[in-house]
Amino acid sequence: MAELNRRQALKQLGVVGTGAVLGGVISGCTPSMAAKQNIDADVLNFALNLEYLEAAFYLAATGRIGELNAAGGGNAEVRLPSGFTGTSPIPGLSDAVRQYADEIATDELNHVKVIRGALGAKAVDRPVLDLGPAFDAAGQAASGGAIKGFNPFANELFFLHGAFIFEDVGVTAYKGAARLLTDDSAGGVLDTAAGILAVEAYHAGEIRTILYSRKDQQAAAGLTVEQVTQAISDLRAKVGGGKDQGITLNGKANIVVTDNNGVAFGRSTDEVLAIVYLGGKGKGGFFPNGLNGNIK
Repeated sequence: MAELNRRQALKQLGVVGTGAVLGGVISGCTPSMAAKQNIDADVLNFALNLEYLEAAFYLAATGRIGELNAAGGGNAEVRLPSGFTGTSPIPGLSDAVRQYADEIATDELNHVKVIRGALGAKAVDRPVLDLGPAFDAAGQAASGGAIKGFNPFANELFFLHGAFIFEDVGVTAYKGAARLLTDDSAGGVLDTAAGILAVEAYHAGEIRTILYSRKDQQAAAGLTVEQVTQAISDLRAKVGGGKDQGITLNGKANIVVTDNNGVAFGRSTDEVLAIVYLGGKGKGGFFPNGLNGNIK
């Protein structure tokens, strides 16, 4: 049963298709043969693409975008909103939020470095990232066109909404991919991924807590923070497998997103891609040319 479940999981993450497994062809293989396939590098490269995105977002927000290239992975374009270069922090950030953002930026940059270190020569380069028009498109999609020109680098509140778009996705992506990793040794791939998952969950809880404290504040287009974050959550749920919740649930604070058993949701790579591509197929949204690597 465990072998069958693993093969089903591989199919769900798009790793097993018409007899092809990442790294080779296994036409007609038995479930036990599929169970022995080591796809750790492909899963890590999928995670690396997401870490490139998050690192770019937070580094730009804190005026540290120049550090991104130094982390390795080439110097592919990072598209930012017109007039914002990412070399100075978002204007008007409070001291507390600036410190939060700076800490998260460092964490995400370190995630890029540690994953690239684990992959070595197998690490994929950074793809083209869109942190400009993609946010505008996401804002319009979530609000039914009510919010236009959404720019997460315009002010503190918009930055927090931009962070909310990403954080829960990262948690569910790591949760969904964890079962595919095979190296469970101390300090190995699974151990590292579990540690990153925990940090991403801390980040998500931090952003959700700040937004909840401002839930009644006017955000945009006559909508409150609670309404905007719920609209974002609804959009992620619609394209990403339904596994999402806003910052309130049944009229109460909802900082920790779980199922009825208190367990975090996990998303397949297809579900994650549907979100970051903003519904596109193979590319689009925050990755205008698609991800790099075999899972894309």
